[in-house]
Amino acid sequence: MAWEKHYVRKWTEVLLFSFLAGLVGGLGAVVFRFLIAVIHGFFFGKVLPLVTLQAGNFNLGYILLPATGALLVGFIVLRYPGIKGNGIPEIIEAVIFKGGDIPGSFTIAKIVATSITIGSGGSAGREGPIGFIGASLTSLFAKWFGLSKEMKKLLVTCGLAAGIAGTFNTPLAGAMFALEVVYMGAFSINLVPIFLSAITGNAVTLALLKRAFEVEIPTNLGNTLVELPFFFLLGILLGVIAAFYARFLYGIFDSFSASRVPEWTKPFIGGLGVGVIGFLFPRYGVFGIGYNGMRLAFYGKLGIVLLLVLALAKMLATALTIGSGQSGGIFAPSLYIGTMFGAAFGEVLNLFLPSIHANPAVYALAGMAAFFSGMTQAPITQILMVTELTRSYAILPAVMTSATMGFLSARLFLRGDSVYTMKLTRKGYHIKTGKPVILETISVREIMTREPVYVTADMTLFEVEHLIAETGHDCFPVVNEGMEVIGVIGVKDILKKPTSLKRIKVGRVLGQDYGVTFPAETAQDALEKLVAYNQNLLPVVESPTNRKLLGVVTKRDIYKAYYRGLEGMYID
Repeated sequence: MAWEKHYVRKWTEVLLFSFLAGLVGGLGAVVFRFLIAVIHGFFFGKVLPLVTLQAGNFNLGYILLPATGALLVGFIVLRYPGIKGNGIPEIIEAVIFKGGDIPGSFTIAKIVATSITIGSGGSAGREGPIGFIGASLTSLFAKWFGLSKEMKKLLVTCGLAAGIAGTFNTPLAGAMFALEVVYMGAFSINLVPIFLSAITGNAVTLALLKRAFEVEIPTNLGNTLVELPFFFLLGILLGVIAAFYARFLYGIFDSFSASRVPEWTKPFIGGLGVGVIGFLFPRYGVFGIGYNGMRLAFYGKLGIVLLLVLALAKMLATALTIGSGQSGGIFAPSLYIGTMFGAAFGEVLNLFLPSIHANPAVYALAGMAAFFSGMTQAPITQILMVTELTRSYAILPAVMTSATMGFLSARLFLRGDSVYTMKLTRKGYHIKTGKPVILETISVREIMTREPVYVTADMTLFEVEHLIAETGHDCFPVVNEGMEVIGVIGVKDILKKPTSLKRIKVGRVLGQDYGVTFPAETAQDALEKLVAYNQNLLPVVESPTNRKLLGVVTKRDIYKAYYRGLEGMYID
C-alpha cells in the first residue's frame, strides 16, 4: 500500500508539472512569435520605406535591413556570447551535463537577439529558439519550485517538446523531436509527461493564434509504387548534401571566429551578406523564416532553375546569419532547403520521365524530410511531422524512404554527429546521436577510489601475490619513490610465473604499454581505455605530464556509475 501511495503521489506531481511546462512552453512560443512580428513590422513597414532605393526592379534598401538588425545583435552578443546559434545544443548540454539548469539572463538575451535577427530579415528559423524558450522558461520555474535534478531535466525536455509542437501543430512530432534530439532516441516512460507537455503547448498556440504552421500544404497527395526508387535516391542525395552543409555551417562560423575584425562587426558583415543575397529574392523566403517560398514550391509556382537557386541562396544566407554569430535556428531553413531541392527533383523527373506523373509537392515534402533528417539525425520526427501536417498517410511510404536514407547517408559522413551535437563536440563533450548519453555525463573524479592500494617498484612478485590474497584485488598501480605511476601489475602477470622468478622486483617485469586516466575525463573515456589496454584497473593521475597517483578506477566503478546514471535519466 505504501508503494502505491508513493507511486500515485509521484506521478501526480510529474503530470502536474508536465502540464505547467506545456503551458509555459506554449505561452513562450506565442509571445516570441508576437515579438518577431512586431520587429518585422518595424523593419519592413517603417524602416524599409525610409531607405528604399530602386535600381530597376530591385530595391537596394533591403540590403540594409538584416545588416542593421545584425549590428544590434552584435552588441548583445558582446555581453552574452553564448547566445550565438539556435539554442538546441544548449538544451542538450543543460539536460545531459548541467542538471537542467539554463541561466535566466541567458534566456532573455536569447529571446531579444533572436527576435531582432529574424524580424530584421536574417535567414534563420524561429522553431529552435522557440523550443529553447520553452525549455529555458521551464528550467526557471523548476528552480522556483525547488524540484530535483531529474525532474528539472525532464521538464526542460517537456518545454522543448511544447515549443516545437505549438510551432507546427504537431504534438506527436514535437514530443518525438525532444526524445530523438535530447534523449538520443531513448524511448522510455518519460514519453508520458513529454506527450502531455507537447499536447498542452500545441493547444495553447492554437487557442491564442488559431493556427500554428503558416504554410498551406496541398491536399490529396499521393505517389505510386514505381516512384519509391526515386524517393530512395532523393534521400541519399539530400542526406549527403545535408552532411556537407552541416560542416559548411561550422566552417563559416570558424572563419568568422578567426577573423581579426572587432567582434561586434562580425554579425554586421554577415547581415550585410544576407541583405545582398536577399534583395535579389525578396519575395521568395530568403529573408527570415522562409515559409512563403515553401508555399510557392508546394504549389508548383517555381521553375527548376529558380528552385535550385533559392535552395543555394538560402544555404548561403543561413550560413552567413548563423556563422557570423547571430541568434537563430536552423530548423526552418533546413525545411526550406529540403523543400526546394525536393521540388526541383520532382520537376526534373517530370521533364525526363513524364509517364510517372510525379507530383512536385510530394517530392518537396520528401526532400524536406530527407534534408532535415540528415542535418538533425532525427528521422522519426520528420516522418511524424509530415504525416501530421498533411493529415494523410498516403505519402508515408515516400517520406519514410527519403527520411531514412537521408538519415543514413548523412550519418556516414557526420560519423554519428548532427548539426546540434557538432557544437557540443567542439566544447569537449562526447556525444553521438542515436545513443543514450550516460557514462559521458559522469567524470572520473566522481567515481575514482581516492586511497588506492598500490605497489612500489622495489617490491617482489611474492609480496604482490600476498597483497592479492589479503585485499582480494586483482590489479594494482605501480609507483616509484615520488608516487608517480610507472605501470600496472595484476594477477595475470604473476600466476604463470614459476616460483623461482617470484623473488624478482616488480619494476623488472613491468610492460611498457599501459593506460591511465585523468580526473576530468569521463567514465566513458575510462571504459574505452580499460578495453583498449585490457586492464581491470586504471590509475588516475593528475595530467599527461604529471603522473602522480591520485586514485584508481575499476570496471566495477564504471558499472556502478552506469546504473546510477541510467536511473537518473528516467522518471519511474
